[in-house]
Amino acid sequence: MLGLPDHIHAFLFDLDGVLTQTAKVHAAAWKDMFDTFLRAEAERTDEDFVPFDPVADYDTYVDGRPRLDGTRAFLASRGIDLPEGSPADPPGTRSVQGLSSAKNATVLRMIKEQGVQPYAGSVEYVHRLRVLGLPRAVVSSSANARDVLRAAGIEGLFDVVVDGVVAKRDNLVGKPAPDTFLAAARALKTPPEHAAVFEDALAGVAAGRQGGFGFVVGVDRTGQAEALREHGADLVVPDLADLIDRESA
Repeated sequence: MLGLPDHIHAFLFDLDGVLTQTAKVHAAAWKDMFDTFLRAEAERTDEDFVPFDPVADYDTYVDGRPRLDGTRAFLASRGIDLPEGSPADPPGTRSVQGLSSAKNATVLRMIKEQGVQPYAGSVEYVHRLRVLGLPRAVVSSSANARDVLRAAGIEGLFDVVVDGVVAKRDNLVGKPAPDTFLAAARALKTPPEHAAVFEDALAGVAAGRQGGFGFVVGVDRTGQAEALREHGADLVVPDLADLIDRESA
């Protein structure tokens, strides 16, 4: 079925990096926020400033995770312990909540300034699924997922959206836990073993594998094909258009 095994009847897509070209925007926003913080920390402690790596640090600690979890994971990697703070903390406050708010403010500004471009191959793939009447969901850790879908002009292509807002409302644990994907499969009335997960993030691929999904597709936009396989991808492609080519072959 469009390049996947015949037992797959539902299709669950990550957003940033799979459907839309916003993963690089998120990486830039994380770097902007963390570099500002790390530079101030270096001055405060009289230690060397070691910047956030928008590839290695992004892929390992923040990509695919809920925003607060990503902030905590990266800070822990640097041995930095900050207070949790509260959602009312102003952006940039020296707390997990304050830094996370600063990152969110930056990414929203960048999206407003730059717009959102979908991946043409992904849009074509989802269009074909819709024509076939196959159920489709977006599963994203972002609380801004619906805004991004609307900005990209693709919100109407999906039956279900499970995002950061839904996860908070329903107390779903974020990726790499499988909870959000499992919630989407339930909403589509499809057992996990008959659903496919499409992910570019290592945490998302791990979530798909941990959830017992019938097929996990790793989408390699940044040259991490081997790492995607190691985290549980059954198949790795550079673009979803390659799955259409597999179907035609």
